[in-house]
Amino acid sequence: MIPVKALAVSGLGKTGIVELSTPDIRPMEALVRVRAVALCTLEQRVFRGLVKAPLPFVGGHEVAGEIIALGEEARVSGFNPGDRVAVRLLYNCGVCAACRSGQSNLCDHARHKPVREGLLPGPGGLMDQVIVPANMLFGIQDSLSFEEASLTEPLACCVHSVNRARVGLGEDVVIIGGGIMGQFHVMLAKLRGARVMLSEPIEARRDMARTHGADLAIDPGEGDPADAVLEWTQGQGAGAVFNTTADAGAFAQAVQMAGKGGRVIQYSSLHPDVPTAVSPQRIHSQEVTITGSVSPVVEDFATANRLLNHGLINCRHLISGTFTCQEGQKAFEAAVQPGAMRVIITSA
Repeated sequence: MIPVKALAVSGLGKTGIVELSTPDIRPMEALVRVRAVALCTLEQRVFRGLVKAPLPFVGGHEVAGEIIALGEEARVSGFNPGDRVAVRLLYNCGVCAACRSGQSNLCDHARHKPVREGLLPGPGGLMDQVIVPANMLFGIQDSLSFEEASLTEPLACCVHSVNRARVGLGEDVVIIGGGIMGQFHVMLAKLRGARVMLSEPIEARRDMARTHGADLAIDPGEGDPADAVLEWTQGQGAGAVFNTTADAGAFAQAVQMAGKGGRVIQYSSLHPDVPTAVSPQRIHSQEVTITGSVSPVVEDFATANRLLNHGLINCRHLISGTFTCQEGQKAFEAAVQPGAMRVIITSA
């Protein structure tokens, strides 16, 4: 058995360090020393009580670290102890109907997977060391910090989203919400050669989006955002609209913003889920496609890894703060503050 320490959500607005143990690594697995974990909205919502989960809960699926040891046969992966890696924790079973139809991110069993015997509920990345399949490791350049590399997973989620929207050269794209996921959408849409508009009430986030190449950034509180989109597109509407917020009303706005043949991507999860009214006639007459985007497939993760390693996406300024594991309570409290981007917990 391998002793591990975890930072767990132990109660409403409370965290604590717990000592656990996990079985030894098996063939084709790797033991990774966790060096940086980004606090995603999942663990933030558990911390705030918006998502009900068994407690103590060990979140953390945005992980980077270094390999401690490799199980038998795992060296065929090309990795060695000491290598710096980004870690994909949400891996799939490979045998369910979703996996075998090319939708491994919708795996029937993925929600159960990273948790090994003897551990607590949750993705399990907020530990000092984790065990993962060796094929879920992605090498990171020395020029990339562990903190930056921990953002591979959220970037991969946005890669998946932009891929689902089939953003094309010269297309008009609207992104609702200027948090970290909205900012990643701006960057990726610009890399795709699109013209990009952001709708975001916080001025600092609008300014940030402009530095990422946003062609227009508006305050949705200063008028009807759908009207602003029509004016910006000379009455055509947008080719792709992404709602990266947890606001159901913004989803209804997104449908109104889409032009003929437009694609609307509901990117963010909603807790609680609040139904909202959309016009079936508009969807019918304009041939608007409405779909969701949840979690990346392994190809998306590999793309995000390349984008960061090659410097095509710079995410350093999207880190709001860095805390040690012993400062976990402060880290969670900082992560849930309005306007925060990503808060990182490090092993130091």
